[in-house]
Amino acid sequence: MTSIKKILKHQFGFELFKPGQQQVMEAITSGQSAASIFPTGAGKSLCYQLPAILEHGMTLVVSPLLSLMKNQIDFLKSKNIPAEKLDSGMSSEEYRDTLEKARSGQLKILMIAVERFKNERFRTQLKQMNVSLLVVDEAHCISEWGHNFRPDYLKIPIYQKEFGINKVLLLTATATPQVIDDMCEKFAVSPQNVVKTGFYRKNLSLRIHPVEEKKKDKLLLDILAQAPDDPAIVYVTLQKTADRVTRMLGDNAINATAYHAGMKNEERDAVQNDFMVGKTNTVVATIAFGMGIDKSNIRKVIHYDLPKSIESYSQEIGRAGRDGKPSLCILLGNKNSVPVLENFAYGDTPTFESIRIVLDDIRQCEDKLFKVRPYTLSKKSDIRLLPLKTLLVYLEMAQIISPKYSYFENYAFKYLIPSQNIIEQFKEERKKFVSIIFDNSRTAKTWTNVDVNNAAAQSGSDRQRVLNALEYFNEKKWIDLKPKSAVEVFEILDCEFDPDRTAQELADLFVEKEKKEITRLHEMIHFFETDLCLSKSLSAYFGEQLDHNCKNCSVCIQKKACKLESSKLPSFEQMDFHSLIQPLINTAHTPVSVTLLTRFLCGVTSPWLTDYKARQMAGFGCLESYPYKSVEKWVRLNKNNM
Repeated sequence: MTSIKKILKHQFGFELFKPGQQQVMEAITSGQSAASIFPTGAGKSLCYQLPAILEHGMTLVVSPLLSLMKNQIDFLKSKNIPAEKLDSGMSSEEYRDTLEKARSGQLKILMIAVERFKNERFRTQLKQMNVSLLVVDEAHCISEWGHNFRPDYLKIPIYQKEFGINKVLLLTATATPQVIDDMCEKFAVSPQNVVKTGFYRKNLSLRIHPVEEKKKDKLLLDILAQAPDDPAIVYVTLQKTADRVTRMLGDNAINATAYHAGMKNEERDAVQNDFMVGKTNTVVATIAFGMGIDKSNIRKVIHYDLPKSIESYSQEIGRAGRDGKPSLCILLGNKNSVPVLENFAYGDTPTFESIRIVLDDIRQCEDKLFKVRPYTLSKKSDIRLLPLKTLLVYLEMAQIISPKYSYFENYAFKYLIPSQNIIEQFKEERKKFVSIIFDNSRTAKTWTNVDVNNAAAQSGSDRQRVLNALEYFNEKKWIDLKPKSAVEVFEILDCEFDPDRTAQELADLFVEKEKKEITRLHEMIHFFETDLCLSKSLSAYFGEQLDHNCKNCSVCIQKKACKLESSKLPSFEQMDFHSLIQPLINTAHTPVSVTLLTRFLCGVTSPWLTDYKARQMAGFGCLESYPYKSVEKWVRLNKNNM
């Protein structure tokens, strides 16, 4: 282990390992798979960054966020470790150069999003890379028991086998014992190589401050004004809240910037960079901000709105005080935003009718191949993209369909040199083959579209040979290649399923998942209102038993639980149902269901509502503060009386 310690000091500049790091690295460097269950900021990333230097091949890292990738790559390059990422924002030349480095063994670390595995072009390139370690960041996403289940993660163990990657390292900061068991079973990680370091951090002061909604702004100002130069993150639920609170802080001489998904990538990058270097001290952000940010001196994490779950809360407060110095984590608590959080779960639950649309598409396929164009099917069925992916996974589990392959429907390119010059680079059969490719290519202004299947048929070759040729032309910088319109192809295993019974079974699965999410939310409310030490309760949730109270949280200081109140809302009897829904009724192409009306009034988007431009209508989201199920009951009653 001398080599690991030498690298730790000379390459990374650290004198000592943090708890658990050396144990994980020893497992990886001895050829075994492992799991690192460390709290946020406890050094999970080093567990693969250091071993990557010793690996003979390349380390492939699957990461959920571009911001996380960017920071990690910048850090690695600062340590002279060859590392790159692949993302959709890259130029063609950057993408091509990165793949060339990965294939030729020039990279030690390559970071990708999980969706990259479905990319036909990338899969072709991956087969030519020597990958010795697969790292799965946010590994809890593979578990349906977890708080952030992502169906694409379920396929990663399959990809690991397909591409012959022998070792895997799982990283997560927020996994309950049940989730840890689930993810380690899926990746066949031995229990002795699961390293947990505990969740308790004594430098964090957890405070719950019950406050009415109308008094939140003043309390937030008071908290920030106590040390205005201290770096702080203020977490909110909605984009519009982030913008409003940022304006309010600016009007009160506090240097704050908003951060949310409604901003352009370069705007978000600028906010993140300014925060890292201290040009901005306060960021008002939705939940995505902070993942992968290695800023050690964040002194305050303030939840202006309730987080989505205990796991989210743990992850977000974990960004405070990574330097070990005292830091404040304060929740401005009331229950007003509970309906908004519940709406996230209700909006991801497809209806029986929507599921039937997908099943009918499967039954109508004549060649036993179900071709999925995700955006098209999402729009047709009114199922959001993420739950649509989950539905396809459920159909796989039910052995109705099986993933066969994915491809790009269209390949387009720009000539960088004339086509005849490219043809002249080859002789005999290859020259004829290349000529056929260009004969089956049609140029419209700048871009040229290739009929890949026709070129394969005419040349007597297969599709893969045509794609390999296009990739080769791209590598040689003869063309600039851009694949478009991804299609996922599934083999239909069972054509005789009962569509009504299957649709009901699948709808029940989603309702069960919805109930888990709602239960998780109310578990969090119960946690905030507990009369037990908050640090002790939080640690217990993640399987760590503290033998002492922290003496520094709200409960320990006040010797009592905090009660979160909610504002009283006007009754439905005071509202005009017909005037609220009329804008949607006037626009919709078909009769509007109870579910669609409820989503409209609660401000829950869906593909159909997006198509109708519902956000711009009067009435959209007017009842977002009301419990979804109460609105649904009121809609059903009034719709029946129409």
